[in-house]
Amino acid sequence: MTGTGVEGTSLAGTVDELTTVDELRTPALLVEAGALEANLATMSAALPGERLRPHIKAHKCTALAARQYAAGHHGFTCATVREVEGMVAAGLGEDLMLANEVLDTRRLGALVADGARVTLAVDSAETVAAAAAGGLREVIIDVNVGLPRCGCPPDRAGALAGLAREHGLRVRGVMGYEGHLMMATPAAEQVRLTEEAMKLLLAAHADVGGDLVSAGGTGTYAVNTWATEIQAGSYALMDTAYGSLGLPFAQALSVLGTVISVSDGWAVADVGLKSLGMDHGNPSIPGAAVWFCSDEHITFAPEVAGSVRVGDRVRVLPAHVDPTVAMHEAMYLVDGQQVLERWPVDLRGW
Repeated sequence: MTGTGVEGTSLAGTVDELTTVDELRTPALLVEAGALEANLATMSAALPGERLRPHIKAHKCTALAARQYAAGHHGFTCATVREVEGMVAAGLGEDLMLANEVLDTRRLGALVADGARVTLAVDSAETVAAAAAGGLREVIIDVNVGLPRCGCPPDRAGALAGLAREHGLRVRGVMGYEGHLMMATPAAEQVRLTEEAMKLLLAAHADVGGDLVSAGGTGTYAVNTWATEIQAGSYALMDTAYGSLGLPFAQALSVLGTVISVSDGWAVADVGLKSLGMDHGNPSIPGAAVWFCSDEHITFAPEVAGSVRVGDRVRVLPAHVDPTVAMHEAMYLVDGQQVLERWPVDLRGW
C-alpha cells in the first residue's frame, strides 16, 4: 500500500511535483481530462450559450466552472450562498441564479451591492420579503411542477410575482425542476411526463411574465424543449445512475482507492461511505462486483480470481456525483496515469 492520509491532498506536496496517479494519497477524486472535455463539447453542441445554465452543485469547483464559461455558458445555477460567493470571487458572477429559497439574504445582497448579478428563487411571501430586505434586486418565481420539494403552486405564481414587484424586485420569469422525471423510462413516457410538467410551468409563466423559463437537468436536457434554459450539471463528470440511461456523456469521475486486504473470493479497498455519495446505491468497480461499503472500506469480488493484490489501485465509479464530490477537498485532472492539475473543490460548505 502506497499510503493513506487526508483525502484530496497530494503525497508529494504540490501538484507540480506529482507525475502519476500512483503518487496520490487515497481516496482521491480523479477526473479524466479527455472524458470531461468530450462531455463539455457534447453538451455545448446540444445546448449552446444561454440555452444552458450549468448547475455547479454537481462539481462545486470554480476551475471546472471556468471551463464551462469558456465553452460559452456565462450564466450559472447555484444551490448555496457559498457557491454564489465563490463564483463571484472567481470572476464568474456575470449571471448567477441561486435556485433555492434563502431567508438570510444579507451575504447575497452584499455581492449585488458590489456589482454581481444574483437572481434568487422565491416561492412564498416570506422569501420575497427576505430577498427585498437583504438587498437583492432580481428574483425568479419557483414553481412546483410535480417534485414535492420547493416551489409555489402554479396558480399562485402570478400573485407572488406581483408581490415581488411591489417590493421593488425585478421578476425575471419562472423556474421549475422536474427532478422526479430525470430517470424516467421509457423515453416516450419521459417526454410525455416532461411535457405535462412544463405545461404547468408555462401556465405560471403566462401569469408571471419575464424572459426566463428555467428548468431541466442532465436526465431531461434532450427532451425538455419548452424551457428557455436548462439547469444541467451532472453531465460534466457523470455517475453510474445517469450512465445507465444511455446518455451521450462519458464517466469522467472516479474515486481512486488502494487495495488494503485480499481474501479468498473478495478484496477490500480504502474507499467507503465517507468518500462516496451512496443515496443512489452502490458504486461500481470495473471488472468486479461490489458487495457493500462501510465507513472506510469497499468490499468487492474480482471477476477473475487472484487478479487483485494488496497495494493495487482501483477506480471506484460513484452512483451519485454531487454528494461524492462534496466529500473531497480537491479533484485531480488526469490523463490515464498522468496527473495534469489539482483543482480545489472550493465551493464546498455553506
